[in-house]
Amino acid sequence: MINDIQQDAEARMRKSVEALQSAFSKIRTGRAHPSVLDAVRVDYYGTEMPLSQAANVNVEDARTLTVVPWEKSMVPKIEKAILMADLGLNPNTAGSVIRVPMPPLTEETRKGYIRQARQEAEQGRVAVRNVRRDANNDAKALLKKKEISEDEERQAEDAIQKLTDKAIADIDQILEQKEKDLMQV
Repeated sequence: MINDIQQDAEARMRKSVEALQSAFSKIRTGRAHPSVLDAVRVDYYGTEMPLSQAANVNVEDARTLTVVPWEKSMVPKIEKAILMADLGLNPNTAGSVIRVPMPPLTEETRKGYIRQARQEAEQGRVAVRNVRRDANNDAKALLKKKEISEDEERQAEDAIQKLTDKAIADIDQILEQKEKDLMQV
């Protein structure tokens, strides 16, 4: 029973860390990365769909993305969708290829992105702490039902705390790396 609680807590904490990594991939650094356009939705014959399902998104060089639509008729719609996504990007069309140059980050935007990254990291830490609280409450409930002893409950809390410390350390490491990426010129 205690092992089930620990495994559940570990899985939920891992998901919190993965969610943070996903959120960080949306915060753009100075380099071009296809995930920058993940939030872009395109009108494809009356249906809203992610850009990645209507076109091929690749990195041309360190500061340029190329978007190649599956159908030539989608070029203006994709170009408009990128502009409307409010990402600060200005796509250029050359035939059926859309090039999206990444503007260099100013000091002010870098600080804004770092602030956003820190907020995301704090939300990740809060999520991990909530998982810890839930797991500790589950262990206390087992103790109340007299299914485990006080010593076993204490051991479970210690193990859950170790999982929590590891997850928070992972979050701090990911945040530190993202800050370093953002501050590179």
